[in-house]
Amino acid sequence: MGRIERLAEDVKGCREYDVEKAREQMSLRINSEAPNFVAQTTKGEIDFHQFIGDGWAILFSHPKDFTPVCTTELGYMAKLEPEFTKRNCKLIGLSVDPVTRHGEWAQDIEETQGYKVNYPMIGDPELKVAKLYNMLPEDAGETSEGRTAANNATVRTVFVVGPDKKIKLMLVYPMTTGRNFDEILRVLDSMQLTASHKVATPVNWKNGDDVIIVPSVSDEEAKATYPGGFKTLKPYLRVVAQPK
Repeated sequence: MGRIERLAEDVKGCREYDVEKAREQMSLRINSEAPNFVAQTTKGEIDFHQFIGDGWAILFSHPKDFTPVCTTELGYMAKLEPEFTKRNCKLIGLSVDPVTRHGEWAQDIEETQGYKVNYPMIGDPELKVAKLYNMLPEDAGETSEGRTAANNATVRTVFVVGPDKKIKLMLVYPMTTGRNFDEILRVLDSMQLTASHKVATPVNWKNGDDVIIVPSVSDEEAKATYPGGFKTLKPYLRVVAQPK
């Protein structure tokens, strides 16, 4: 059995995939469809695409329960969850350990970080979701038993998925560096804005700052869209107040 065929076999427990679908999964990119799966979570069984619904979702993964950096991250995301909810964005975590251990870990998180984890945490004891999202190689085995954070090191990824079920952002972090979830919130604001308006956001942009009119918009269209005017720094670099 070749590599592609084995990958197709590995993900059958998440969803029926043919060889071509498995081939696509091997190289997830921006605007790839986020692979769907059915899995057990701390909130019961979920179908990932149904969970997303008509909103946005952030899937962020962890190499192991009871790991120090991830404990701080899960607590901070619990703190930020109301901000994501305002933006019609759901949070969902993943660890390769079983759901039963997630519940125990959640108690430590609340005790040490001061915030209760209310979003679902996926249990992935057979490593199926981690493999489906290219976080572990196909030869990683079929169980989380005996695995350590060190050999799960690649399971430190953030995926932002849009209402169209396509991946809008991917970030992979080393185990020793805590993720900046304020940045994820900032990027979500940018992506939601640019999905609704023909603009892009400049370096270090924050919600409320000026934005850039994309080059595909002519000056005539820009004048009609922004009657209050805009600033032309270069023909390709036109700055305007953030659209409402």
